[in-house]
Parts: sequence; C-alpha cells; structure tokens
Amino acid sequence: MLQAGAVQLLCLTASSGVPLFCRGASKQLPFSVIGSLNGVHMFAGGQGVQLFNCDTDRGGRVLWKVFHDSVMLIAVTGQRSDACGNLQLRRLLDNVWNCMVLVLGLEELTNVRNVERLKRELRSCYQLIDTFLDIGKDWMGDLTHCVECLLPAQPAVLQDTLNAFAQAAESDFGCLLVHGKMVVATDKWWRLAPQEVVLLAALVRTLGGSACCDCPIFLPQGSPTVPHRLLRFQLLPGVNVCMLCGPTPTLQSVEGELVVRFWRPLVDMLHGCQALHQRCFPGSVGLHRDVLALLLINRESSRAVSSVHPAPSAPGAPSPIRRWELLRLLFTFATTRYFSQTEAPQKGEQLPPPEEFAPGFSDQPQQCYLVTDECKFFALQTPQHQLYILTAVSVPTFALRPLATRTLSTLTDSTGF
Repeated sequence: MLQAGAVQLLCLTASSGVPLFCRGASKQLPFSVIGSLNGVHMFAGGQGVQLFNCDTDRGGRVLWKVFHDSVMLIAVTGQRSDACGNLQLRRLLDNVWNCMVLVLGLEELTNVRNVERLKRELRSCYQLIDTFLDIGKDWMGDLTHCVECLLPAQPAVLQDTLNAFAQAAESDFGCLLVHGKMVVATDKWWRLAPQEVVLLAALVRTLGGSACCDCPIFLPQGSPTVPHRLLRFQLLPGVNVCMLCGPTPTLQSVEGELVVRFWRPLVDMLHGCQALHQRCFPGSVGLHRDVLALLLINRESSRAVSSVHPAPSAPGAPSPIRRWELLRLLFTFATTRYFSQTEAPQKGEQLPPPEEFAPGFSDQPQQCYLVTDECKFFALQTPQHQLYILTAVSVPTFALRPLATRTLSTLTDSTGF
C-alpha cells in the first residue's frame, strides 16, 4: 500500500474509441493495447454489463469512466491496488475531466464535430492535467476535494483589503493565493463548488510568464457552457491575487490603477504569508516535534490545511516528499475503510468491509491508527473536523490518541479553523 506507482491516462472518444491523448508514464502503451482496453469496455457494454475497473494478471489495475457519452478516460497503473487505490484513480479521472471542461467548456467536449481539431485544442489542457498526474505533488486538494488553505497571523487585514480590491474592480469573486493555497477569499468565491476552487488554484499554479494574465475559463459545475475571465496578478513570487469577472474591467486598468493602490501597503504582510507556505499556519502555534505531517479538514466548509513541516523534524524522519506520499496514501486508507465517504462508490464497485464490531454496536468508527516501518499514523473525526497525523516511529502507540487530540485542540483553538 505504501509504494508509489506511475499512472498512465488515456483519453478516447466514447463512441468510436479514437485516441485523443495519452499522458502520464514516460513509456506510452502500444496502440494495440489502447484499442484492446477500449474494446473490452465496448464488449461489456454490448452485453449489458457496466465495466468500471479490473485487475490484470500481471498485477496492474485499469479504471474506465465515460463522461456525457462523449469522452472516455482510462487510468492504467502497473501496480495492483485495493480500494484505496481505486479512490485515488477514480478522483483522478473526475479531476481530469473537470480540467478539460475548465479550459474548453462542456459544449466543445460533448458535441465533437472534428476529432482532429479537438485533439489540437486538448493540448492546452496538458499542463494542468499533468499537475494532477504528478506523483510528487505537495498538495492534497485533488484527493480530498477540499480547498487547501494557508492560515495567516492577521487574516482580517488581508480580508478587508481583498474585499475592497474586488469591489473597486467590480467583481464579486476574488481570492489571495500563496503557492496555490487559499489565504482569503470573497464570500462568493467560497460559494463556488470546492472542486472548482481546487481546479482554479491548480490552474494558477501552472500560469507562468508575466506578472499578470487574463484567460477564459469555464466553471465545471457553476457555468460549464458560458466562459468567465480569470484575472491573475502576481504580487510576489508565488503570491497571486485572482478575480473572476465578465467583459469588464480590462486587465490593464486593474493592474495599473488598483493592484499597486491596494496591495503595496501590505508587502510586508504578504512576505509573511510567503514564508508560511510550507507550514501553513502561524509559528506561534506550537506542535509536538514528533508530528511529522498533518492534514486537518473542516467538514462543514470543505476547507483543509496540510503540512509536512508542522514542527522541527525528528532525526531519521522520512523526507518531505515521502511524507506527502504517506499522507496521501494513509488518508485514502482511513477514508476508504473507516470514515464516512464524501462520495458514494460507483455501482458495482467493491469496497473493503468496515471493521466488525460487537453485535448490536451500530456506531461508525471515529478513530483509527496504523503502524508501519517508517512512521505511525492516527486519524480522528468529530462532527466538524477530520485530523490525520503522521508521527515518528518512536512515539508509543498508546500515546497516539492523546497526541492527535491535543494537536486538533491546539490548531482549532489557536486559528479558529
């Protein structure tokens, strides 16, 4: 379960099986194999069977999903995985489809008149799609479908400035991002679907070049057929303020008149946010040094804070990249087996049965733990929060629960998250 594996993503037309693109693993599958994967899905459909996933005799796994009877996405991994892997692959397919809608719009994908033209247009999605395929990613929103947040020391000042900036630009949708993590946002930005906010943050991560840009985007749930303009202004390296708007205002007018007026007085505060982007919460919040990584989810607001630098690392701890990998895998372990699912499994998909409790005990699990050779893991959920922590192996197993409880209390009491 704790081994990383590359995923190859295939995109085909659902009706004819014409390949549109292939991303992921460096060695592309042969055309004959791609045709076979499409053929077995079509054969199953012809027999009245819905094929969602299967294991190969060589230890791999394949997932299929058709969107709007127009586009089929296939995820192929060379390593056998259980339902934990299924959850990650299923959300990967959903995320990739939403990437395509975000960039091209639903109409372009569902009414395919020219396949070769669609192939060319899909190239504009590659960079965004690749961020979701990157196995070394240092964020969790693609998996949790919660908005990744950074908790600054003085959020009220930043919030007031953002509200005034958006109002001056005649927009109701604005946010401040630090390395793709939400610092503050306007009320209407928070009303967007969490998956849309995750997508927009991922898109901003891919926008390079000049300090500002203006690009058309579609909202997969809120506005899949009518485009909006995404205005992005880079205040500092990795620090961006963004707006969604219609035909007005112009990019030049906002950049020349409003950005300097509203944000130059807060440069020092923005530098402070920039310095927090790895820890994601103020330095005044002290956590035990044996906490190697954490993920805190606010279940009511679908917001999350994740970090692999919550405290000075203990000697011999896994590398930061490995901690991200472990945190992602252990999140899927807990949510698949014990905690309530945020999305129902597809029809016909088999998930592991929950742990068996004594007869007549109807409560759902609220805590779980796992011990590995690299670290120990504890997860707990309350009506409002879920907390997942990785700890050093040296932490006694009996101490995991009080350590997690104390960590949750410290974070929520100090930040109000």
